[in-house]
Amino acid sequence: MKKFLSAFFMRGIIGAACGPVVLAIVYGILGATGAAEYLVPGEVCMGILSVTVMAYIAAGITGIYTLEQLPLSIAILLHGAILYLDYLIMYLANRWIPGNATAIGVFTGIFVIGFALIWLVIYCSIRSKTQKLNQKLSREQA
Repeated sequence: MKKFLSAFFMRGIIGAACGPVVLAIVYGILGATGAAEYLVPGEVCMGILSVTVMAYIAAGITGIYTLEQLPLSIAILLHGAILYLDYLIMYLANRWIPGNATAIGVFTGIFVIGFALIWLVIYCSIRSKTQKLNQKLSREQA
């Protein structure tokens, strides 16, 4: 558990440093495209604090994969659930999505599809690397 907490803290700090940069890019794009004419100071402050917390949690929770006694499927489910709650709470708090069932349903669907696609890419990548490594080991043993 100590290893997880250390990983959570260190990864979180790195993620938190990147969050405001991402927000600045998003705000810049919104301004350049005319989607946002102006932002009031409260929105900017809340946005900066929110993405910093979101990034800290999102980066920190990846430390869950350092817990060797936790089955990978459980770690993936916990990771997904914590990310989902992190994003949903912040999106609702900032009014980035409406607080109605339809908007939350759409958000949930997009999140689940996105999370599954990311894990599919990771799975395929690891599987391909494993196959190449196994082939190389087979050639060297022969």
